[in-house]
Amino acid sequence: MLDKTNATEHIDVLIVGAGLSGIGAAYHLQTKCPQKSFAIVEARENLGGTWDLFRYPGIRSDSDMYTLGYSFRPWVEPKSIAEGPRILNYLRDTATEYGIDKYIRFNTRVVKASWSSQDKMWTVDAEQGDAKTPVTFTCNFLFMCSGYYKYEEGYSPAFPGSENFSGQIIHPQKWTGDLDYKDKRVVVIGSGATAVTLVPEMAKDAAHVTMLQRSPTYVVSRPGDDPFARFLRGMSPKLAWHVTRWRNVLLSMYFYRLCRRNPERAKKMILGAAKHALSPEVVEAHFTPRYNPWEQRLCLVPDGDLFAAINGGKASVVTNSIDTFTKDGIRLSDGSELPADIIVTATGLNLQVLGGMTIAVDGKPVDMSKALNYKGMMYSDVPNMASIFGYINASWTLRSDLTSEYVCRLLNYMDAHGFTQCTPHAADDVSAQPWVDFSSGYIARSQEIMPKQGSKAPWTLTQNYARDIVSLRYGKVDDGVMVYR
Repeated sequence: MLDKTNATEHIDVLIVGAGLSGIGAAYHLQTKCPQKSFAIVEARENLGGTWDLFRYPGIRSDSDMYTLGYSFRPWVEPKSIAEGPRILNYLRDTATEYGIDKYIRFNTRVVKASWSSQDKMWTVDAEQGDAKTPVTFTCNFLFMCSGYYKYEEGYSPAFPGSENFSGQIIHPQKWTGDLDYKDKRVVVIGSGATAVTLVPEMAKDAAHVTMLQRSPTYVVSRPGDDPFARFLRGMSPKLAWHVTRWRNVLLSMYFYRLCRRNPERAKKMILGAAKHALSPEVVEAHFTPRYNPWEQRLCLVPDGDLFAAINGGKASVVTNSIDTFTKDGIRLSDGSELPADIIVTATGLNLQVLGGMTIAVDGKPVDMSKALNYKGMMYSDVPNMASIFGYINASWTLRSDLTSEYVCRLLNYMDAHGFTQCTPHAADDVSAQPWVDFSSGYIARSQEIMPKQGSKAPWTLTQNYARDIVSLRYGKVDDGVMVYR
C-alpha cells in the first residue's frame, strides 16, 4: 500500500484512474499478483470515472449490466439496463468489498511519465489538489486506466449566434443539478447515446423536448429488465448471471457480424422493429441513417422510452441543420425556427490519449499518434506500460477484464524469468492502419491523434471477445513480438 504521506515512494505498479477500468485492474493485481505493491492515482475527488462525472437526467448504461459488470463480481440487481447512480454504487461497493479504496490517491492528476531503461522504471510527475502541488511517483510498470476522453470538457462546436440566445445553454458533461427545465421548451442537439437518454427523461417534466439532429442514428429498443434473466434468477442467481452474460455476449457478436456481412438484412431488422413502435413516416424521416448498421455505434433505448415519448406528444425529432441561434431558439437551414428556453448541446466527447499526459522513453518524447497498438493494450517500443480500452461494439468491461488478466500474466512471466523490461516491437512488414474502422464523429475527429493498429496480428483490433479470450487469456506471453530484457 502506498504511504500517503510520501509522494515519492516507489511502487511496483501504478494504476492511473479509479473508474470502471482502474478498480477492475486493482482487483486482478491484488488477486493474481499478490507479491506486487500498487497504488491508484485519480485526478478527481471521487472514484467512478464516467459514472461519477456525468449527472444529466436519465444517465444510464447503454450496455447490459450482465456484460458491463465485472466478471469477478456479478451484477445481481433486477435491471439489465441500469441508471448511472446504481452503477456508481456498484463500483463503490466493489472498491470497498475488496479493499481497493484504501489504495486510491484522489485529486492527483498525472501530467508526464518518463521511462529509464538504465533505472528500469517509470518516473511519473503529477499535480495534486487545486494548488497543483507537484508530486512524483516511481514504478516498474505503468497501467493506464484513465479512459479515452477529456473529463474537463465535452465537444462543443461553435454555433453561430449562440451569444444571442436568451435562455440557457448546457453541455451534458457540465450538467448542474440546479437546472430547472420543468414546463420549459427544450431543444437537445444531437442523436447519439446521450441525446436519446436525455429526451425521454426530460420530456417527463418539460413542456416539450425536441431532438434536433443533423442526420439519423440507428436506435434499438431492449427491455430494461431482462425477462429471461429474471426467470433464471428464480432458480439460481449464479446460473442466471453466467447464462445471461454468455447469451448476451454471443448475441451481440452474432449481430455485429451480421451487420458487417449482410448490412441490408440487419438494416431491415432494425428499421422493421422501429416501425412497430413509430409510424413508417417518422422512421423514414428521422430513424433511417445514411450509413450501414455498426458503421457507427447503435443507440439503445430501454423499453422503447424514446419512442413512447414521441408517440405521447411530449417529444419530437427534427432532422435539419442549424443556420443560427436566435434570441428565442434556433433557426434552421430551411428558414424554420425551433423555440427554446433551454438548449442542450449533446454533441459528443473530446478524445485524448493516455489521459492527456506526455511520455518519454530514455529521454525521447513519444508521439503516440505514430505508435502501433499491441493486442489493444500496449504500444510499439514503449516498455512496461499498458492501457485499457474497451470494445466499440460490446461492453467496455469485457475487454477491461481481459486486459487486466493479461497484464497479470505478463508480470508473473517476467518475475518467473528474471526480466525487468518488456517492450512490444513491430517488424518492418507491419504497416499502420486507422485506429478503428468506425465513422462516428467523435472518432473521426480524433483519428490523427490516436495510436494506430497494425496490418496483422498481434497489432490488429478484432472487436471480437471470443478471439480475445484465446489471445489474451490463453495465448503465449512470449510470442516473438514482445522483447524481454
